Amino acid sequence: MELTPRQIVHELDRYIIGQEEAKKSVAIALRNRYRRSRVPEELRDEISPKNILMIGPTGVGKTEIARRLARLVNAPFIKVEATKFTEVGYVGRDVESIIRDLTENAIRMVRKEHEERVLPRARVLAEDALAELLVHPPRKTGGAMSNPLDYLLGRQKEQTPSGEEATALARKKEDVRQQLMRGELEENELEIEVAEEMPTLEVGGSSISLGDMMGNMMPQKTRLRHVKVREARKILTEQEAAKLIDNDAVQEEAIRRTEQNGIVFIDEIDKIASSSSGHGPDVSREGVQRDILPIVEGCTVNTKYGAVKTDFMLFIAAGAFHVSKVSDLIPELQGRFPVHVQLNSLSKEDFEKILTEPENALTRQYRALLEVDRVLLDFQPSAISAIAEAAFNANENQEDIGARRLHAVFEQLLEDVSFNAGDENMPPFSLSIDSAYVEEHLKDENKPMDLKKYII
Repeated sequence: MELTPRQIVHELDRYIIGQEEAKKSVAIALRNRYRRSRVPEELRDEISPKNILMIGPTGVGKTEIARRLARLVNAPFIKVEATKFTEVGYVGRDVESIIRDLTENAIRMVRKEHEERVLPRARVLAEDALAELLVHPPRKTGGAMSNPLDYLLGRQKEQTPSGEEATALARKKEDVRQQLMRGELEENELEIEVAEEMPTLEVGGSSISLGDMMGNMMPQKTRLRHVKVREARKILTEQEAAKLIDNDAVQEEAIRRTEQNGIVFIDEIDKIASSSSGHGPDVSREGVQRDILPIVEGCTVNTKYGAVKTDFMLFIAAGAFHVSKVSDLIPELQGRFPVHVQLNSLSKEDFEKILTEPENALTRQYRALLEVDRVLLDFQPSAISAIAEAAFNANENQEDIGARRLHAVFEQLLEDVSFNAGDENMPPFSLSIDSAYVEEHLKDENKPMDLKKYII
């Protein structure tokens, strides 16, 4: 069932405070994908996503909105910083690596889904293989039999046991299987054969396996690991699941998701905006914009899994635009981000909501962390207000880093508790944090701004 824009905004509200305009824009963009999938096929290819440009200071939720949006619909997602890319000929990464990395993320996502489908069958096969290993430990091969030509010419033969030996081994294997099912052998150790990954080469921004280059003619190189039964079960389950998966189906599904559902978040785009001076570093910045332009406009990128089209991906760009302006971007790139959204700086009330309302609120995180060391934290409403005020004042008097300021405040607030907790002889105790505690431990954060440094 596809979510409506209101439902999408409601889900984003569980983790992100404020920024209603940005949430509304991404919700509409996401819903338009579903609408596009329902229109007649001859019109579908004419409808392209309306890319979004988020404008606002750091730490107000730009990246979090895009990441949560992708997670909400299980879409392939990648976050890149525009400053990591430079014009071809300068030192830096090729912009096409964005799409290659996005495809890799989609491959991992689809492969995990396929593994979950075959997991029950893989566990049964792994249990059988584990019993076989406990009855028949692997032996290192040596001498002439380890020659690769033996594999190519079919000279690698296995010794087959006689009828009586086979019956005794089958009986012993069944006994071992029953012990495994009862969990009696979890601490036993055994040797297991695992495959070694072939070395890779970086070619054109993508990794190529030497095994793939040789057409997998050489046998898979393996090594023996000494592990416990519980670890061996996990390794064998992964191996069996990999055998049951159709890799061609995984790649086909991953490429389809990348092309139709992929979300690319380009951060720090204001850092590549140029002032059109025509020389110096502005030349490289404009070159990066022109390199990014074909990806956003729609092109075909070659990956090791096949060609990937970018025509229907959703691109979300973000930047503070403190020094530069949106108009400093080249007109062609501006035109590819028709939806502009302004994100606001966080107020004291926003900080209070961030500390209490989201499911992953910092108060809940620190409460859970210190509970591990038998310290039970209790944040009073007066403490929440004092922490929010300290974070707001710090952003006003120093650099505005948005909600990230709360991390600095909490580390300073709970430094003594975090350092002293964890002693084995320390009994459990409760710590109630109120406004007085906050003011005592955050004296430095509440200092008034020194205006003398601005006097010339």
